[in-house]
Amino acid sequence: MEEIYFDIQGNCRLIKASKPGVDFLLAYSKSLQMTEVGGAYFETHLN
Repeated sequence: MEEIYFDIQGNCRLIKASKPGVDFLLAYSKSLQMTEVGGAYFETHLN
């Protein structure tokens, strides 16, 4: 497991988030509703 993580970590690079990107993710997370029915999860996007 350690070797796999180390290989993947070498391929990653740090990026900065833009304000429009952060705003989009916040709006998306606020509109997403997860509902559990009998062990199954359903995603609903509220408008």
